[in-house]
Amino acid sequence: MTTNDQRPTTNVRALRALARLYDVQTAYTDITGRRRVASVESLLRVLQAMGAPLRQIADAPSALRERTHLLAEELIDPVIVRKEGPPSPLTLRLIRRRVGIELIREDGAAYRWTVTPQRVGPQPVAVPVSLAPGYYTLRVESGPAAAQSTLIVAPRRAFSPGPIEKLWGVFLPLYALRTAKDWGAGDYAALDRLAAWVGTLGGSVVATLPLLPVFLDRPFDPSPYAPVSRRCWNEFYIDVEGTPELSRSPAAQAVLASPAFQRALRRQRRAPLVDYRAQMRDKRRVLELLADVFFTQAPPSRRAALDRFTTAHPAAGDYARFRAVMDRQQRPWSEWPARLRDGNVRRDDYDERARQYHLYAQWAAHEQFTAASTALRRRGGIVYLDLPLGTHAVGYDVWRERDAFAAGVSTGAPPDTFFGQGQNWGSPPLHPERLRRQGYRYYIECVRHHLAHASLLRIDHIMGLHRFFWIPRGMVAADGVYVRYRAREFYAILAVESMRHRAMIVGENLGTVPAYVNAAMRRHGVLQTYVVQYSLRPDAQAPLIPAPADAVASLNTHDMPPFAAFWAGRELRDLRALGQLDAPHAAAEWDRRRATLHHLAAFLSRRGRLRSPATPRRMLRGLLSYLGAGPARIVLVSLEDLWLETAPQNVPGTSDERPNWRRKARFTLHQIRRMRTVIDTLRDLARARRVDT
Repeated sequence: MTTNDQRPTTNVRALRALARLYDVQTAYTDITGRRRVASVESLLRVLQAMGAPLRQIADAPSALRERTHLLAEELIDPVIVRKEGPPSPLTLRLIRRRVGIELIREDGAAYRWTVTPQRVGPQPVAVPVSLAPGYYTLRVESGPAAAQSTLIVAPRRAFSPGPIEKLWGVFLPLYALRTAKDWGAGDYAALDRLAAWVGTLGGSVVATLPLLPVFLDRPFDPSPYAPVSRRCWNEFYIDVEGTPELSRSPAAQAVLASPAFQRALRRQRRAPLVDYRAQMRDKRRVLELLADVFFTQAPPSRRAALDRFTTAHPAAGDYARFRAVMDRQQRPWSEWPARLRDGNVRRDDYDERARQYHLYAQWAAHEQFTAASTALRRRGGIVYLDLPLGTHAVGYDVWRERDAFAAGVSTGAPPDTFFGQGQNWGSPPLHPERLRRQGYRYYIECVRHHLAHASLLRIDHIMGLHRFFWIPRGMVAADGVYVRYRAREFYAILAVESMRHRAMIVGENLGTVPAYVNAAMRRHGVLQTYVVQYSLRPDAQAPLIPAPADAVASLNTHDMPPFAAFWAGRELRDLRALGQLDAPHAAAEWDRRRATLHHLAAFLSRRGRLRSPATPRRMLRGLLSYLGAGPARIVLVSLEDLWLETAPQNVPGTSDERPNWRRKARFTLHQIRRMRTVIDTLRDLARARRVDT
């Protein structure tokens, strides 16, 4: 008999055993090498978010028995991965009698066969047909027991074009791209013009931040990494004057021609920062008039085009209703009445004009981005997009795909040397088990949405395919725990979709990343991210870790200081001003950096890439030339580095303290195209990329 003194220990043991059955890590090793054991409260809260049947720790033993029984009774895993090639057997976990199996292809064709078991219990079952890469529905029946699984037959590696050609390109956030006739920020038409110019210099790649819709009213969050949906495009980047309906709308033309509107546009163009609220308000005012014209006067050909769009993108219509309901409610969906929170929207829950506007805006964004990406592909170029790791907590995806997300927790990162308290990113994590039981439908839709345009796709925080740091609501980041995901299944999806779309996959693997993540990326043909700022070391002979061949190489990222600011240590002074770095640590870091940059200058000089004195501009050109001549698959350069910009686009760990995601480029595209230093540096890079190494 268990005494009262022993019960808490028994319950804790059961809780930890239950956590392991849900793929929740009960401990992890932090950046200092210290073992961090998850608290009972953290495990309890995370298991509740996973759907475990427990309200308190005393429920752990019964929940453990229930979980163990459910797993033991499963006929087959909810997701099975097989590599392309000769058919390999499937493992059925629980067989007591004759088994009927049905395998259904994506086109509906089915294969059926039966198996008579030789024994009771787990055993392999042969697949009688060869299977092409793709997704299959597998149905199994054994007496009264039945189960369904998703079988993913994956290429052995993600797509890689051949023969191997060393490519280069440029990066700039689209909101920062200025033109002579913009409305205060870049748009899809400007992206096309940028890509065309880069192509004239021999560049192939144009990279930008995520182009997904964000909240620009109430709530307001312009971060491209907090999208409302990962299956729609951002209407903020529509080129209003390039829409077909403008020529058929006298009302819209009158608004555009009015002196007050033109004054507002000039004011927005001159401003150094993007005013999202004002610009979106002005853009919506005109787009609503264009939507009115379309839904009342559109010719049959345009109506047919919209019908094709809504058929191919069913989420767009539902998204439009969601945004229209939000327009009326004027509050996040988490505060809506219960019926609306649960996704049950009726026609009288929103204004029809608002729904039409949101649908038209999605269609216009799709048309313009499709036109830009198609033109780039025809010129032999590549759009490089970024798939964010999460979505906004009160966005459309979480509202509609509630089952794919875990409630009551958010994603983040444990404490490290830079963020001593850890990070809470605020977005709900994907629920690993429920995502598997839906056959990863939601994730596949997100990937396909991007690969319809991108020939190069960056997976933000690729470690999240392996494990994610979950932080229970109301607790600090240091109280979070890691939850494991089935990485092999994610990589299989990426391989299938990259082959179908002939697109390369890049994983963002910067910072402290376990070795097994990098090994998995190499094994599955996923390019890694190489950044000079992360690759420097205080070594006189080898101050720079070489870029590998399977990488996208750059000097920095949008979350880092521009090259000139890094050279001068400006971000160290900024971190001191923000209270994120004290004076002794800032001084020590600056001393290390000066020594490292001195070693780097000597290193580049020995290789003929730099002549004295080592000015920031010469160092920049020398580094780009060195990277260009190196083995990296792609070299990416931030346009802003080419004129030695010192202001960053984003300062991690800040929000209102710094103008994150708002700063425009210092020069217009017209001016950039005529800057001799910009052109000469890019031509140097183009020549270096043509050198055999």
